[in-house]
Amino acid sequence: MATKTMQKNGLLLALFAIIATFLVLAVEALTEDRIKAQQRAQTLRSLNEIIPSTLHDNDLYQSCRLIQEPALGTSEPTALYRAFNDDRRSALAAEIIAPNGYSGAIRLLLAIDPNGTVLGVRTLEHQETPGLGDKIETQKSDWIRSFSGKRVRSADDKRWAVQRDGGMFDQFTGATITPRAVVQAVKRATLFLQQNSDTLFAADLPRCQQEQVMEVSDE
Repeated sequence: MATKTMQKNGLLLALFAIIATFLVLAVEALTEDRIKAQQRAQTLRSLNEIIPSTLHDNDLYQSCRLIQEPALGTSEPTALYRAFNDDRRSALAAEIIAPNGYSGAIRLLLAIDPNGTVLGVRTLEHQETPGLGDKIETQKSDWIRSFSGKRVRSADDKRWAVQRDGGMFDQFTGATITPRAVVQAVKRATLFLQQNSDTLFAADLPRCQQEQVMEVSDE
């Protein structure tokens, strides 16, 4: 009798596990498109913030191309956006990765002008500690805006570090790893974009795969 009861309980547990797994997969399938749409909308909002409409007359999202470059923080293809105004080059933007955040990779959006000056940086996705590392969000702090107007002079530009390391960027109280990771990633990517600006504007790169392009007004 005890053996049959154990078998019955085991079967019930297995059944519950199968049902729970099915429900999780079903929820993921139902929300996948919505999550992607929200991510697209966030990227567009961020693009419109750091490359305002006064600097371009082309559709930034439609200009998206794929580039594979370790200097952008990942070995995977990542998005590159090219802005034009009256057919003249006005800005480059790239989605970059800071791989060494406190809680994992931090996905960022960086834009520079044709002279290599940073137009802006925005955080697209992260898992940093609430109340500490999440100050890389504009909703929590203006820290991420401190990159605007700056330029990387060389790979040895020691200004591009947090103040604790002798640089010009503030660190967060109780959280140095997060800002250090972001500064390093932005420095590395900015230098790459500066040095390869002409090539990147002219390169015949593959288009980003976009199931749906959402229109988001400038903020």
